[in-house]
Amino acid sequence: MAIRNIVKKGDEILNKRCKEVKEINRKILELLDDMAETMYEGNGVGLAAPQVGILKRIAVIDVGDGLIELINPVITETEGEQIETEGCLSIPGVYGKVKRPQRVVVEYLNRAGEKVRTEGTGLKAVCICHELDHLDGVLFDEKVIEFVELDNDEKENE
Repeated sequence: MAIRNIVKKGDEILNKRCKEVKEINRKILELLDDMAETMYEGNGVGLAAPQVGILKRIAVIDVGDGLIELINPVITETEGEQIETEGCLSIPGVYGKVKRPQRVVVEYLNRAGEKVRTEGTGLKAVCICHELDHLDGVLFDEKVIEFVELDNDEKENE
């Protein structure tokens, strides 16, 4: 496993749509491992492949209840709405309020190639939507309703 460099806003790769993964091989498994390690090192709750320079439909998420590795994820259901403050490892120091669904259902392949379905509410729903936006070349700051300043205590909890 290795910590990868996180691509910052301004790099055009962050604005490109990612390609589906056709085969889960050793390189994909290594990418999943590296992405998880990179996310944890950066104190993030999610990371998408384009954030480490790879245009593949892959994301990792951990909002405190264990790592979820998503390959070719698709949101199949949404419900309600919430407005929460978001940040992004690719846009350090920028935070803003974004409207997202309160509940989402996402279908994806796991590292074994099995089709999995996961439901997320609250922060997990926000994180799923945020990371899947990355896979379509959309950054959270394009959806911000209102930019906000966080104090140091709040930044540590993001």
